[in-house]
Amino acid sequence: MESIRIKDRILAKAELLLALLLSLLVGLLGTLGRVYMRYEVEGDSMLPTLAPGDRVLVRKGKRFRAGDIVVVKDPRDTSRLLSKRVEGLSDIEAFVLGDNPNSSTDSRHFGPVPLDLIVGTVKMRYYPLDGSGTL
Repeated sequence: MESIRIKDRILAKAELLLALLLSLLVGLLGTLGRVYMRYEVEGDSMLPTLAPGDRVLVRKGKRFRAGDIVVVKDPRDTSRLLSKRVEGLSDIEAFVLGDNPNSSTDSRHFGPVPLDLIVGTVKMRYYPLDGSGTL
């Protein structure tokens, strides 16, 4: 009888610990979701650096510099996202270009992009696995 009570207490503590761990995991994922986003590359404009279908992790925010690859809202249709490289920067706008100029619609076509249209900086490619790593 005593061994059943001990097992019940151990099981109750294990359930409580599991609930706490799950709660922490959900909180962590929520926090990461506010800081990072996933993005799938479309088109050939960033070849050879990024290829169509590459999946990357983007750190949201306005911390970037010339040379960084960013995800930016298309100034012609802000519901569409583009990946481009920051070539020039001022206090209010960025000049963005694709790495593949023959296949890129970028600041040469739509002009400098207001900084508030930049979603964040591409930090790493996570898919495909054989090409994963920081950028």
